Amino acid sequence: MGFSVDGVEGLPEIAKGADLAAIIVGATSLEEGDILVITSKIVSKAEGRVVAADDREQAITDETVRVVATREYEGGVTRIVENRQGIIGAAAGVDASNAPDGTVLLLPLDPDASARALATGIRSLTGLSIGVILSDTLGRPWREGQTDIAIGAAGVHVFDDLRGATDASGKALAVTMPCVADEIAGAGELVKGKSAGVPVAVVRGLSRYVGALDLPGARSIQRPAERDLFRVGADEAYDNGYRDGFDESQNEESSHGDL
Repeated sequence: MGFSVDGVEGLPEIAKGADLAAIIVGATSLEEGDILVITSKIVSKAEGRVVAADDREQAITDETVRVVATREYEGGVTRIVENRQGIIGAAAGVDASNAPDGTVLLLPLDPDASARALATGIRSLTGLSIGVILSDTLGRPWREGQTDIAIGAAGVHVFDDLRGATDASGKALAVTMPCVADEIAGAGELVKGKSAGVPVAVVRGLSRYVGALDLPGARSIQRPAERDLFRVGADEAYDNGYRDGFDESQNEESSHGDL
């Protein structure tokens, strides 16, 4: 088995209100079962998710639902947060790269809805079953470097659920569930890059993962809080434990004094 990944070159600069579906269809030749990996930044531009650069720190605060970890460095503070889209990463996804001068970009307000609108438009224009993945770049706990992941998806099975199947030696697979949406997003990034001006990639040969537009989107990839073993950073966990221990000791002293 194999698949191909090709960047779509020659796309114009995207402005607010741009018809991305029509622009993408006009720039490349699509086939049944193709999956488009679209950099979320051009969706943000089309949706007007742009703020002045001097408001970046406030924008991060506004987009933050929960602070996971912070770390001071020379020149500022890195904030790892959960944003309103449920994504955990640095600076709530607020980014100055590939943004117009003097501005920063926010992530699409609802990446799955944005992906669904694009997939609907592209399917209508082409008559083809096309999947859409919106990608963005994130770091990973315990690993240096970054990779693209799926933050929005439509018409694509985001997981290849192998639970209940068997491996090549006949052993049962109990928890195996590859996140193919993230894998495809990462493959797309290899031809899009960060500085090549190629925000869209066509992945061909993986039509088995293309499906109905009402399939669960990328939001379903987020791990529920009750199964999150690393909900806060190490320093924050230590501070929380210290405060809890201090409060408990104070309560014990108070109760002894009452005796």
